[in-house]
Amino acid sequence: MKRVVITGMGAITPLGNSVDEFWNNAKEGKSGAAAITRFDTTHFKTKFASEVKGFEPEKYLDRNEIRRSDLFTQYALYAASEAMKDSGLQLDSISPFDIGVIWGSGQGGMDTFEKEVKEYIVNDSKPHFSPFFVPKLIANMASGMISIKFGLMGINYTTVSACATSNSAIMDAFNYIRLGKAKVFVTGGSEAPITEASIGGFNAMRAMSTDNDNPTAASKPFDAERKGFVIGEGAGALIVEEYEHAKKRGAKIYAEIVGASMTADAYHISATHPDGLGAAKAMELAMEEAGVSPNEIDYLNAHATSTPTGDLSEIMAIKKVFGEQPEKLKISATKSMTGHLLGAAGAIEGILSIKAIQEGIIPPTINTTIIDPAIPKGFNIVTQKAVKAKVDLAMSSTFGFGGHNAIVIFKKVDES
Repeated sequence: MKRVVITGMGAITPLGNSVDEFWNNAKEGKSGAAAITRFDTTHFKTKFASEVKGFEPEKYLDRNEIRRSDLFTQYALYAASEAMKDSGLQLDSISPFDIGVIWGSGQGGMDTFEKEVKEYIVNDSKPHFSPFFVPKLIANMASGMISIKFGLMGINYTTVSACATSNSAIMDAFNYIRLGKAKVFVTGGSEAPITEASIGGFNAMRAMSTDNDNPTAASKPFDAERKGFVIGEGAGALIVEEYEHAKKRGAKIYAEIVGASMTADAYHISATHPDGLGAAKAMELAMEEAGVSPNEIDYLNAHATSTPTGDLSEIMAIKKVFGEQPEKLKISATKSMTGHLLGAAGAIEGILSIKAIQEGIIPPTINTTIIDPAIPKGFNIVTQKAVKAKVDLAMSSTFGFGGHNAIVIFKKVDES
């Protein structure tokens, strides 16, 4: 099997519109949550979210790309452009059929769908739909437009596995390169779910926090008083490359992907398995593939969304795999800062995991002050402030509605 490495990264998030800005704000423990600006929230239970601020698509997108794409695709194109620039890839030196795109989005063009349907109703149900309605709406358009923008003619498709979506995409890119089916992939995920229907739908499920008076403190994973997640938006992009190809062209290498796995809970449409069985098995399989044991994992970027049942289910999985007193494992839940980016969560959390390896700094779980007493006291959950720690191996966990579990393990580069 071929080795697979990360040679470029791009991000647009509630904490910053570049990887550096994103990482610096995460290290400082900043929150991206604030009052929603996209629509009138008067009649909504939740009135805040983690929005992207100061988005300037013109930095990487031309006027036609903007006009023809939903916001989730604009975020994808922006992050992918930053990652491609960062990678230093010279596209004229590689066959376009050797570079693919595997991109993820859980919802696709939700904003486009809502606007077009509203317009239809306003026009007395007369069909005045935009010719770009369907292309802007469908979830695979982000991967399609990334390939069009850069002329990438290799494997191209979109993964959809709810909040496990980005890790599913990264895993697929990892496997295709290992099997020799491609040399490079643009992978990751994007989401633009801060819309009336999304907020209303998650409110109806009682899944989101309604702490409207204190939005920056609303996401508190693992805290005894957590009451729901904070929705977020944005994109994360990774350039995933075959190691020898990257080495030959003198690319900078951020980290290596050494293991990835997916399982299903087969339990419930929205709740995770209460004993964390599917999540635990995915962690075990990813480590088995990586050839590492639980006591070798230094950092776990937990999925932990700040929901009462979901966080404890994940704790059960971690306890099953790592025991009640892991020797060196440090855990943090960065959704406390970014909010939950749904299908894009794994991508931006993968970037934070890679930066933790690079800089030896573990970003914090902010807002968490009273650890849920159901959590083993031997768990080292990094709260409030970032900590310095040697990180050779980092695990990024994601779990999605429908029972999807996806785990990716990143490793400090060993060029031997």
